Amino acid sequence: MAKKTAKKTTKKTARKPAASKPRMSKSAARAEGAQRTKAALAATAKPADGKAKATKAAKAPKERKPKRLSGLDLAAKVLAEAREPLNAKTIAERTIAAGWKTNGKTPEATIYAAIIREIAKKGKDARFRKTDRGLFAATPTSGKGA
Repeated sequence: MAKKTAKKTTKKTARKPAASKPRMSKSAARAEGAQRTKAALAATAKPADGKAKATKAAKAPKERKPKRLSGLDLAAKVLAEAREPLNAKTIAERTIAAGWKTNGKTPEATIYAAIIREIAKKGKDARFRKTDRGLFAATPTSGKGA
């Protein structure tokens, strides 16, 4: 006679819900986080000796770096100094020599496109004018402002 073997059954224990807060919406979580941040900042804002922080007016003003000229501004300056039409490659070389920093592989294309955009946008008020195919010159009024 064949012997019957009983299957072993494992007793599944019922999972108890974790004792945590109920799930909240994203906006409620954001609001709660903002509230915690404000409380933390308020706690760190008060010095231990009880004195108030110095106001912004009492602090020394920061020294600002001089504003760096853009490639287009330098191109206008280069063309005004050249007093003759130049192509985009020559303008780009001179602007880089004047201090323009770029990471692009084709700065002449960048300068060319910027000059064309300014001419198209401002028309007669642009600092540049196209004299011939690929050649640009400074407008007579652009040299006086610099």
